[in-house]
Amino acid sequence: MITWRPKKLDVYITKKFIGTFFVAILLIIGIVIIFDLSEKVDDFVQKKAPMEAILVDYYLNFIPYFMNMFSPIFVFITVIFFTSRMAANSEIIAALSCGVSFHRLMVPYIFSAAVIAIFSLSLNLWVIPPANAVRQEFENTYVKKRSTLAESNVHYQINPGEYVYVQSFSKWNNTAYKFTLSSIQGKKLLSKLEAESAAWDSTARCWKLKKYFIRSFDEGLLVDKIKSGMFKDTVINLTVEDFYRKANSVQELTIGELDKLIDTQKMRGDADVKYSLIEKHNRYSLPFSAFILTLIGVSLSSKKKRGGLGWNMAIGIALSFSYILFMRFSEMFVHAGTLPPGIALWLPNLIYAIVAAVLYRIAPK
Repeated sequence: MITWRPKKLDVYITKKFIGTFFVAILLIIGIVIIFDLSEKVDDFVQKKAPMEAILVDYYLNFIPYFMNMFSPIFVFITVIFFTSRMAANSEIIAALSCGVSFHRLMVPYIFSAAVIAIFSLSLNLWVIPPANAVRQEFENTYVKKRSTLAESNVHYQINPGEYVYVQSFSKWNNTAYKFTLSSIQGKKLLSKLEAESAAWDSTARCWKLKKYFIRSFDEGLLVDKIKSGMFKDTVINLTVEDFYRKANSVQELTIGELDKLIDTQKMRGDADVKYSLIEKHNRYSLPFSAFILTLIGVSLSSKKKRGGLGWNMAIGIALSFSYILFMRFSEMFVHAGTLPPGIALWLPNLIYAIVAAVLYRIAPK
């Protein structure tokens, strides 16, 4: 039975890669926290934010979010930095002279990229969403002003054949005004419930209707049965959270919750489903960038150059920023309706993967 064991060169490169990556992140995070604290310290003092909440609820949950958001930059700069140092010290030339092929040299790089990609994916799917919920709640309490503005002309398909219309929803008292619930089968209207208002009961988790009318239609629209009353409790597939959900609220959902929300939004015909799909594809496409940027980084920095480390670092920073900028720009294709999220969010990876393949093919020469 043939077993593969890592060589000293594999261990050396892996330690350099992963060690430099996390050291670079910790250093940058420290600097970012200092700048963020100087910007928000007035809000913390004015709103009397507890020190424990600042450290635990905000900054402890801020770190994984920041780490993952800028991980492509850190991966690229890390590879460029220590590979250029190895090239400048003739370590790569020595390894190739000892019979190690350029493809074999890439094994510890790919392994390290896989470790970082799995780490980033785990953060994306399970760690960052609940951390975002705590962090954004802190920001809403001590930094931002909560919105109490009303939503108007809200349409939802809450179940197949069931449609809700709300003329306006007040976030001040969690009440929907001019509430309408229609039940339709095919092209036939079966029933229509209208209420002057519908207030959300957080304890019973139902809507309390006021001054309601229920019209039922049998045999098409030939028979009209009307039932009315002053108060009525009703449970439907719509909660007050649906009115508060914003584009960035999907960042607080775990992958299972996000998938359920996408199914619900598709069934309702909710236009905000694009934000959920963008978030889902971002969570998977961002970790994959570790492999692409590692290949580009090694291909660019494995040769000994007269310009030295500074030139390679400049190229690395420029390419990594262009990659992140392209990823953000690709979201505009979704909002404009030009491309579906599954294509738009993976387009930067596809283009940069082609660039990586070309550079990797040229690098051994």
